[in-house]
Amino acid sequence: MVEESQQKRVVVVGAGWAGLGATYHLAKQGYDVTLLEAGPYPGGLVAGWQTPGGKSVEAGIHGFWYPYRNIFALINELNLNPFTTWTRSAQYSPAGLEVESPIFQELPQLPAPLGTFLYTHFQRLPLVERLSALPLLYAVVDFDNSDAAWRRYDSVTARELFKDFGVSARLYRDAFEPMLLVGLFAPGEQCSAAATLGMLYYFILAHQPNFDVVWCRGTVGEKIFRPWVERIEKAGGKVLPKHRVTDLIIDSNNRATGVVCGDEVFNADVVVFAVGVTGMKKIVASSPSLQSREEFRNLNNLGAIDVLATRLWFDRKIDIPRPSNACFGFDATTGWTFFDLNALHDEYQNEPGTVIEADFYHANQFLNLSDAEIIPIVQNYLATCIPAFKEAKVIDSSVIRLSNAVTHFSPGSYQYMLPARTSFANVFMSGDWIVNRHGSWSQEKAYVTGLEAANFVVSYLGEGQPAEILPVQEDEVHIKIGRSLNETVRNLTKSILPDFWLP
Repeated sequence: MVEESQQKRVVVVGAGWAGLGATYHLAKQGYDVTLLEAGPYPGGLVAGWQTPGGKSVEAGIHGFWYPYRNIFALINELNLNPFTTWTRSAQYSPAGLEVESPIFQELPQLPAPLGTFLYTHFQRLPLVERLSALPLLYAVVDFDNSDAAWRRYDSVTARELFKDFGVSARLYRDAFEPMLLVGLFAPGEQCSAAATLGMLYYFILAHQPNFDVVWCRGTVGEKIFRPWVERIEKAGGKVLPKHRVTDLIIDSNNRATGVVCGDEVFNADVVVFAVGVTGMKKIVASSPSLQSREEFRNLNNLGAIDVLATRLWFDRKIDIPRPSNACFGFDATTGWTFFDLNALHDEYQNEPGTVIEADFYHANQFLNLSDAEIIPIVQNYLATCIPAFKEAKVIDSSVIRLSNAVTHFSPGSYQYMLPARTSFANVFMSGDWIVNRHGSWSQEKAYVTGLEAANFVVSYLGEGQPAEILPVQEDEVHIKIGRSLNETVRNLTKSILPDFWLP
């Protein structure tokens, strides 16, 4: 541990998975760490809060998938028990039930992606349609998460990718686009093919159990972030909500020496940003120091997606076959999910009625509607999936509008996303939109990049031990062989043929 009088000062901006991860590790290493959060509580959009009536709500439900190795390791370290058991899920369209997924880890293990292909129960999608996805396996092998692979595929839309590899129109409409609408939160023509391949591989195709998921038994803020913040403060870290960063103070050596929050300045030897795209753009807009750098000005080329989170309390018990459900086809460019909170959340296990969370992604057309207009729409959609909702009465509700809430991995966006290292020697970046080679996505990626930023701080300041970051599970042997052969052929082709084609 470093003596207090010699402590190096680190300021972390943003108290989500990335910011809390960086702060926790650096506090344990003896640094004087201050975590600044613009919102009223740590956790940002993930955390959740209570209504004036004492009911828990949150800005959308967040799952924890089988490959979240680092988050699960953190939970074990904190000695918490926040999760459900592994749950099954289903998928609905206006025609009814479309897909049921098993718990893949409980079934005989098959080489990826055969298990996903064979064990998923499609109600209406014929085998011949599903077989049209086989040529797409080449793109899965070719996309190895390298910088070259991202640049090769990022300018192509997901829709173009599936079309070019011969995926049938029905398979795209009934399987792949629904995955995009709830995975990358936008329709295929608005999603980067590189991000699509990365997301599909990590969550579904790399290993048979990857799609297995658990859920928090309450809000993430209550079950995980609150005890985590207590542990951070016990280690000496300071967590300060309601502190919106407006600028950095840069010295003559182009190093940050302070973080400005309105009239308040926090001195710093190192700064770590851990905010989303929208939050970072707001900081840049108010910061002459950041506007002086092209890399930060270029963040205005990035976008984000609107989310609508609703929670409905019904007057009766309704039988819901699966606790988590994804839906498509109700609106052309919007995907949505609904969750049985009586089954997932401790708080609602003994509720006399049914409590449902329904979240809508790419929901821009809904945000200007009133609550009174939104709630009947949600109930009608639920009744289309499960008819018993039609006769139920909504006795309480919560509607949360989240403009520009989640990262939009649009075609061509990769070139503007920042790496962890910036042009300031002592300013580092983290978050689910930061470029890294770990291979994870969503909450796991945010947490991993927070640890990576902490490790850059340790290296830069030369004190403490780096955080251990668990890699994603290795590719299976046949995937490794396929990628090795593909790389050999690619390099050979480059050496003997002119560069006729666009990458």
